Amino acid sequence: MRNPVTTALLIIVGVLVLIAYSSFYIVDPRQQAIVRQFGEIKRVETTPGLKFKIPLMQDVVYFDRRVLEFDVPKESFILSDQKRLEVDAYARVRIIDPLRFFQSVQNETGLRNRLGPVIQSAIRRALGEATLQQVLSAQRVTLMQEITASVDKEGRSFGVEVLDVRLKRGDLPVENSEAVYRRMQTQREQEARQIRAEGGEESQRIRANADREVIVVQSEARKQAEVARGEGDGQAIKIYADAFGRDPKFFAFYRSMEAYRQALGRNDTTMVLSPENSEFFRFFGTQDNGQPGAPSRR
Repeated sequence: MRNPVTTALLIIVGVLVLIAYSSFYIVDPRQQAIVRQFGEIKRVETTPGLKFKIPLMQDVVYFDRRVLEFDVPKESFILSDQKRLEVDAYARVRIIDPLRFFQSVQNETGLRNRLGPVIQSAIRRALGEATLQQVLSAQRVTLMQEITASVDKEGRSFGVEVLDVRLKRGDLPVENSEAVYRRMQTQREQEARQIRAEGGEESQRIRANADREVIVVQSEARKQAEVARGEGDGQAIKIYADAFGRDPKFFAFYRSMEAYRQALGRNDTTMVLSPENSEFFRFFGTQDNGQPGAPSRR
């Protein structure tokens, strides 16, 4: 049977150990804390390390020093151009005043409940003055900066710093999406028709230029050919004239030979003339001295 004195000593030692254990607490570098005594806030601990508190009388509430991120419930907003946009947003905040944070929102859940409507209100004001084109373009960065500044101003009253507010996704309602798709399809079809029309016009212009150049080239070629032919005919006439002036009989004989070749050169030519009375056949027969005479009987 255990000695009552020993039992009492063990109880006293256990109580002392419990009191000693509850007299100290540790603040992690990722945390900050406030110390309360019977619900009354005594001090704020923002530096990490081993800390002392009055056992059984004081308790410690910890808050995260790191950046907190939470989503904002999806909501539908109307833009300045009367387009409806369903927006998913999120915010990144950091607790900078644990005392004010605890007094205003108590914990992170309270912060989400209080700051969420503030973010939605800021988004509604900013998007109400913006068009869909601005939201979808690079101007969205400016809109987000304006929203962040507005929410941060309100967040200071909760003891937090709002670092960033972002739109994760912005979708048009289903009926608007279909209307936008049809409008975009119509615009693309109009652009395609315009491009085809411009291409056809350009094609006709190129063909017209090419046809004009062909006509000019052909006309120039015909001109040069006529000039060359005229010069050749002139030289031929000059040669004929010179030859005729030198020997009229030979010239007459040569022209008759050309006429024979042109008239009788083909096998399907039939000509009925009187050799005795036709001047055309006067060179068909010759006398012994080489002068034209009676035509040959061959």
